[in-house]
Amino acid sequence: MSRLNSMMRRLSAQAEGLEWGHDLVADIKGDYLDMGLGNGRTYDHIREIAPDRRIWVIDRLLQCHPSCVPPEADFLQGEAEEMLGKLADSGAQIAMAHYDFGFGDKAKDVAEAARLSPMIAKVMVPGGALVSGQPLVGFQQERGPESVAPDRYYFYRT
Repeated sequence: MSRLNSMMRRLSAQAEGLEWGHDLVADIKGDYLDMGLGNGRTYDHIREIAPDRRIWVIDRLLQCHPSCVPPEADFLQGEAEEMLGKLADSGAQIAMAHYDFGFGDKAKDVAEAARLSPMIAKVMVPGGALVSGQPLVGFQQERGPESVAPDRYYFYRT
């Protein structure tokens, strides 16, 4: 598979996964969390499908497309561990989260996702949904959207 086809599958999995997660938590109170803002595409999609939810965003740098800049009060800039701690200390309750942190090295990315999983768990509400580009630990894995190939993206309930 070409890198272009792979990217298209990943983007499709992200969009369908976010919609799956949003539908799953429709009746659950809580905010949303986008971990890894990047260019802002997934954040923008979350804004579109969940206009009434507060969306927290964590990233090291704010370097997204100008149309995707989150409100200053909702953007936590810094290292993931510290920002997840800050979010937990604030009492935030997250109903749906998207995990998209990465270094570009699969082994390092998987290890980081496993290391951060307990910190993510601290902010999630019971019954919440997690949509992730990396495998997470300590959550109940779900099948997710039928259109997304298994292990292309990861889907969890808290």
